[in-house]
Amino acid sequence: MIWIVPISVIVALLFAGYLTWDVLRRDKGTAEAQEISGFIYEGAIAFIKRQYRTIAMMSIVTAVVLAAVVGAFGSEEPPGGLPPIEGWELAWRTGVAFFVGALSSAVAGIIGLIAAVKTNVRTTAAASRSLGEAVTVSLRGGAISGILVVALSLLGVYALFMLFGGGDHPEAAPFLIVGYGFGASFVALFAQLGGGIYTKAADVGADLVGKVEAGIPEDDPRNAAVVADLVGDNVGDCAGRGADLFESTAAESIGAMILGVALWVVSGDVAWIFFPLVLRGLGLIASIIGLLAVRPGAVKDPQRALDTGFWVTTVLSVAGMAFAVFVMLGSFWFFLAGLVGILTSVAFVYITQYYTGTKYRPVKEIVEASRTGPATNIIAGLAMGFENTAIPILTIAVALGSSFWFGAKGVEDLGLEMSGALSAGVFGTAVATMGMLMSAAYILAMDTFGPIADNAGGIAEFSEAGEQTRRITDELDAVGNTTKALTKGYAVASAALAAFLLFSAYLQKAGLEQVNLADMKVFIAAMLGAMLVFLFSSLAIRAVGRASSAIIEEVRKQFREHPGIMGGTEKPDYQSAVDIAASSALRNMVAPGILAVAMPTAVGLVLRAEAMAGFLMVGTITGVIMGLVMNNSGGAWDNAKKMIELGIVKDADGNVIEKGSPMHDATVVGDTVGDPFKDTAGPSLHVLVKLLSTITLVLAPVFI
Repeated sequence: MIWIVPISVIVALLFAGYLTWDVLRRDKGTAEAQEISGFIYEGAIAFIKRQYRTIAMMSIVTAVVLAAVVGAFGSEEPPGGLPPIEGWELAWRTGVAFFVGALSSAVAGIIGLIAAVKTNVRTTAAASRSLGEAVTVSLRGGAISGILVVALSLLGVYALFMLFGGGDHPEAAPFLIVGYGFGASFVALFAQLGGGIYTKAADVGADLVGKVEAGIPEDDPRNAAVVADLVGDNVGDCAGRGADLFESTAAESIGAMILGVALWVVSGDVAWIFFPLVLRGLGLIASIIGLLAVRPGAVKDPQRALDTGFWVTTVLSVAGMAFAVFVMLGSFWFFLAGLVGILTSVAFVYITQYYTGTKYRPVKEIVEASRTGPATNIIAGLAMGFENTAIPILTIAVALGSSFWFGAKGVEDLGLEMSGALSAGVFGTAVATMGMLMSAAYILAMDTFGPIADNAGGIAEFSEAGEQTRRITDELDAVGNTTKALTKGYAVASAALAAFLLFSAYLQKAGLEQVNLADMKVFIAAMLGAMLVFLFSSLAIRAVGRASSAIIEEVRKQFREHPGIMGGTEKPDYQSAVDIAASSALRNMVAPGILAVAMPTAVGLVLRAEAMAGFLMVGTITGVIMGLVMNNSGGAWDNAKKMIELGIVKDADGNVIEKGSPMHDATVVGDTVGDPFKDTAGPSLHVLVKLLSTITLVLAPVFI
């Protein structure tokens, strides 16, 4: 069964190559569209080079410090009677794993960005012909990123596992590669923070000056911030999200393998350790077939077309889960645990669609509240954000409880007896988590579909494409807002399921039987964990506010000093806004990133292993809930604005509410409040939650 892993990676890489060929051979449209696409590409590549140069320096320093700390204070005692791994032998393995994880995460993010910026102009050209062709091009462009990110993540874990002795001692290797997950999380955090600050600073600045003050359309070429906004869609939503899901799949696979070691100890069957990797390989194949199910042709509803592919992926994932469980684990109960995870991913897709889609109550309520101004729009959006935590948390609670119970029944069914810190049902939650991640490649394809569609609309507006083209790109953009939101919901749900999985792996590695919240040190650490989430979010949102203010002043200055811009006789200075967004993003991503790494390290070193468990537990719970608030409130605000811009909102007399009206201005203000929620702080919290888990796993020997 382990051969499924390299075979699935090879198939995925070949399929990504086919998609790349298919997208790049398509029509690039008019010369004007190609010119603005070139601006976007140059700006995105310039920023990524600067950003990853900074991240690379921090990664090298962190890898050296990590290796030094582990070498001086750490010791790993593998199960199965193997001799302890101590000192510098453990240090070099940890440092190498961290660096490989960091490098792989960076490559994943860059691939996502390049695929998107090469697809956007082709989507605009396709939209001039038909909605169906535009959906196909944008989804396939997104799929290049989705397939490659998940395939590279699986390849990295598998290769490092085998390199560190997985072939001879599979029971020891998972403990030695946890640095890979930490490295991936480290880079993903800075990539998401930097990209998120950039994209939302430009977006907020462009919207407030362009739409509200100047009364010009979104992505109007007279707006000096519009190129920075289009670049930001790629460096935030593509590069950042690619790195995010890369580290999610890597860290959670390693955590599941560590839990599998506990069952290997009592059963002697290595299948428990390899099972997570096999399941991910089967998920890759299912996602490829799901993408092929979205066929070119007449598409009336883009969301329904994307949902069709998702359902094909889901059904095949269920079949793959059944096959893997019955061949490798031999108990029907573990299939039920995996089914819980797959159904949880389905539930979160539709929960997120409900809270952010234009057809449902929450967004419609925000639209209605906008009739009386921006204040009531913001009140309605915040209320919806707080409300939307209820159903997802109940869903996660049911998923964790049921998968844990099914896992316990499976262990009992096989006649195994667990001992030590882990309960019998923990591996059931690991199977559920891996089941949820089986559709990760398809979900990431839908996510990257969003910024590609957004860029396509911007290029259409900028190049003065026809009304029919713009109408199709607006429709794609509205669907893209929902797909981006549902991907964030999916990421939060996987983080929540994985939280228990990784927390249990930490308990096993730290040798803890339980965590006593009544202990003063544990209680203090738990409060610090919750506080970290709020302080981290504040720094991220404040960075967007400062940068967007600078861009607003720059655009106002250009309008004031160059009146020919509004008349179309002068071109604005696009580069100035790009430079402001880039320099601000690079400067402001450092503080929250360092805080996220330094604080859990300090708590573990000062208050020790059990207190660190309390920090991890409460910090994770708080991060998941805060992420839900920010992601879906931001997505709902965005689509409330989009409903007016699509011309589907009417006044009391039945007249269509126009762009530039007071009601539209109110929705634009609400959207700008939601921008740093959904695209900066919210997605960064997904990474923060996993970073806390991976850093505690890596440093557990030191905290002891």
